[in-house]
Amino acid sequence: MTDHRGVSIVRWPEPGPLAGGGPETLLAAYHLRTQAEKGEGVAGVDDLPERYRAEVLDPRAAFLDDVVLLALSGDTAVGCLVLTAPVDGRAELKRLWTDPDHRGLGVASGLVGAALAHAEQGGVGVVRLSVWKWRADAIALYGRLGFTVSESWDEREQLVCMERVM
Repeated sequence: MTDHRGVSIVRWPEPGPLAGGGPETLLAAYHLRTQAEKGEGVAGVDDLPERYRAEVLDPRAAFLDDVVLLALSGDTAVGCLVLTAPVDGRAELKRLWTDPDHRGLGVASGLVGAALAHAEQGGVGVVRLSVWKWRADAIALYGRLGFTVSESWDEREQLVCMERVM
């Protein structure tokens, strides 16, 4: 789909094996880090809440109707993002994660850009997302990419809801 500074953005499942694992590895890192940031750290994937554990153990089933994008450096997955299937002209970005060793290289913005292009091609009118308020770098990235803070649709405290009209 996209090549950004030696990193390719592809729609998963990508044919062929990926070094270091595919979305499972990235989703595990995302969920374990998020639980720790929420003060609910767990020892491993088996201790994650069921809905998150299911994503890690079987992303193909968890995101069956959604678009999963991977950022690849060679044959190594270094970032991921999920764009949910549209409902009433809206889609949602979820699970944006970049391997810490590849941050600052445009991986996250490449993933979001590819997701927005896919949403636009699919006739999506609004793309929305929620992000934990302590993730200031992510909030700033989303702002640079045209997202604005919106009224919350999620009852969990400390979430910032944002959207972008396409």
